[in-house]
Formats: sequence, C-alpha cells, structure tokens
Amino acid sequence: MTFASLGLSEDIVRAVTERGYTEPTPIQKQAIPAVLNGGDLLAGAQTGTGKTAGFTLPILHRLSDKSVKGPSSGRPPIRALILTPTRELAAQVEESVREYGKYLKLSSMVMFGGVSINPQITRLRSRVDILVATPGRLLDHVQQGTLDLTKIEILVLDEADRMLDMGFIRDIKKILALLPAKRQNLLFSATFSDEIKALADGLLDNPALIEVARRNATADTIAQKIYLVDREKKRDLLAHLVQEHNWFQVLVFTRTKHGANRLAEQLTKGGIPALAIHGNKSQSARTRALKEFKDGTLQVLVATDIAARGIDISELPHVVNYELPNVPEDYVHRIGRTGRAGAEGEAISLVCVDEHKLLKDIERLIKRELPKVIEPGFEPDLNAKPEPIQNGQNRGGQRHGRNQPRAAGQGQGKPRDAGANKGNHTAPARRQGAPRGRNGQRSS
Repeated sequence: MTFASLGLSEDIVRAVTERGYTEPTPIQKQAIPAVLNGGDLLAGAQTGTGKTAGFTLPILHRLSDKSVKGPSSGRPPIRALILTPTRELAAQVEESVREYGKYLKLSSMVMFGGVSINPQITRLRSRVDILVATPGRLLDHVQQGTLDLTKIEILVLDEADRMLDMGFIRDIKKILALLPAKRQNLLFSATFSDEIKALADGLLDNPALIEVARRNATADTIAQKIYLVDREKKRDLLAHLVQEHNWFQVLVFTRTKHGANRLAEQLTKGGIPALAIHGNKSQSARTRALKEFKDGTLQVLVATDIAARGIDISELPHVVNYELPNVPEDYVHRIGRTGRAGAEGEAISLVCVDEHKLLKDIERLIKRELPKVIEPGFEPDLNAKPEPIQNGQNRGGQRHGRNQPRAAGQGQGKPRDAGANKGNHTAPARRQGAPRGRNGQRSS
C-alpha cells in the first residue's frame, strides 16, 4: 500500500516521499481514509506509531481541496485547531504540518507559553489555516481578543490522555465552548481510560474507532532489561554502561527536575556530555538541548516524564529508566520513544530495592516478566532493606512525581512539569486562579 493509494493529493505524497516515507504505518492506513471521510475519529495509538502523519496528512488534503468553498470575503479564518499537552509536541506537530504541506497554499502556526505573546499576536494578523497550540496559551489569546475560533472545521486532541493527566480538562471544555457546533473531531490517545471514554462520549459523534496496539502494550521491537543495583550505585552503573557499550543518543528518565539536573551535571563531570530537560528550563535551553540531542552532538539527554513528551527522534536506540515511574502507564510511554516504526530499540531500567513494588506493578500492566541482570562489579546488597516513600520523598530528598504534596494555594490537578519559567510554578496550570508567569500570562 502507498500513500497515494490512500487518496492523498499528489503534492502531499511528494512531500511525504521527500521525507523518506514510502509505506504508511498501520495507524496511517486506517486513520487517513477515516479522516478524509469527514467523520469523527477515536484513535488509540502508542507513541511512535506515526499517528502525527495519520491526522496531519488528511487534514492538509481536506483543507487544500479546491471543491470546498471558503469565505468569500475578509481575512481567511483559522480552519483547523490541533491541541497538544506540551510545547515540544506542539512544535513537532507544527513542523510536520509545514513539511508535509510545503507544496500547498496553506499556512500554519504554533502557539505555546514560556515565550513572549507579542510575536504570536503579530503572526495572528496574517493568514493562519492550521493552528497548533497548548491549551493555556490558546486561552490567553482568547482572553486578549486576539483569536477567533468560530470558523474551525477540524479539531484534533493529540495525546488526550496526557492532557487529562496534566489537569487540562477544564481548559479543554472552555475551548470546546468557543468552537462551532458543526466540525470534525479527532481524538488520539495512547490509552482508553474511563476519563478518556467520558471525554470521547461528550465530544465525538458516531466516531470511527481505531486501535492499533493492545492497550498498554509495549512494542515487540523493544528489548527490555532490568539491571538490579543498589540505589547509591545507579549513577556509576549508568556511566559504566554508556561508556562500556559506547551508547549515543541515550534518553534517561528521572522522577524529578532536581534529579535530572544533578544527574546531567554528574555525567558531564565524568566525561559524558549530558543535559537536562524539564519544566524549569527556559524554552531556549530546552530547544537547544533537543537540537543537540537530535543531531547526535549530545550523548545523553536526562528528562522528566512530561518534558519528554514530543521528543520525536527516528530510531532512538536507548531509553534508560534511571528511576522507575510511580505510575506504571508512564513506563509504556517512556520506552515507547525507542523501537519506533519497526526499528529496534533498547529499554534499560536501573532498579534498586526501593522500586521492586513499582517493577511488579509495571510487569502486571504489560503482562510479562522482564529479564533481570546483574552487572559484574555492581552487585546489589541482598540484605538491603527497602526504604518507604513518605510524603512524596525518598531518602535523597527527591520528590516523587504524582505523590508530590501541593504547596498552599495550589489547585487540584495542577500540572507540575510542563514548563513555566519562574519559581515553583513549573507547569501550565489549568485551573481558575492558577498562578501565572511573567506579564500575567499562563505558561504552557
């Protein structure tokens, strides 16, 4: 099967071919015809399955269809809105729109917080057919009267499960209320939780249903391995594995921003180039780290879960869980960044005695037991006692993601890691009365 056989225009197929893609992935084979059909869609797809092209390609085709009449006068309206949970994912999606639509007379724009709102306001004064945005900054523009969403024809909620995890549900509902009743809705989610089903029930009208991977499944192309090690020896073991096997483009996950910073500094001091990416980093620092990591000049990128959303690197060879996530589903998201589109990848987890229960929860979720190994010279103390996690902190004083106690005045569900630039307000808080960043703007 080819992209042309799916009904896409010659200009779009040409752009896709120039990016090196010849055969659509399973999600693309199903999603592209469904979106071209004009109906609503509920799609379940793990990260790395090619879902971005699954909706951007048919959207570009539909909006460039000359048989569909646009407004006869006035400035062309925004016709498609794509909502994403994080800045990095928004930038990645809009880049795909530009690349795939390079031979079309369509214009796109990306909009997120953490940067000045003024250039975005200026950009909105010219033609924008497709808008890719994070919810908080979108509502900032609505509040300032710089954005008109009344002519939206197609709405996409990308990584909807993560948006709900990050507390965006109220913002999503506010945005939905601003859109015309008649439109095409596309919802993409890695998992189908009860919350996602409830959102889909209220949003979608008789949708086509696509699910290309078993719920919470991990790709068969990912070699998963557990290294049993004492908590104090994790950093030395990680450095040893990277140097011993000459690993490059290693994505390492920690639970906390502080832990990411500390690990990156220690690896760099040990001769392994590393940078951290998380919500407290400025947008320019995050962009630079991602660029160096993608082009291979940065050996190790240390990330927190939410900051890593949107990292899209073809054939990423190594993912390391320096610390296991508290939520088992996050393990699936993390290791899904390798082994993409049929490529082989390796997912390593460094597990100390404190994390054995977390490991069991992960194995229960993915319905398989993961192979355990012990690296010579890093044998764990078999008599070590697990240390309980109390008040969201382990012995090293690192807060544990979702169990982190809220500071006074923080709203329920306030996301903590998607990236503000100031103080402890480290995420695009999505509740009424939530703290705002510089110039009174939200920070998503």
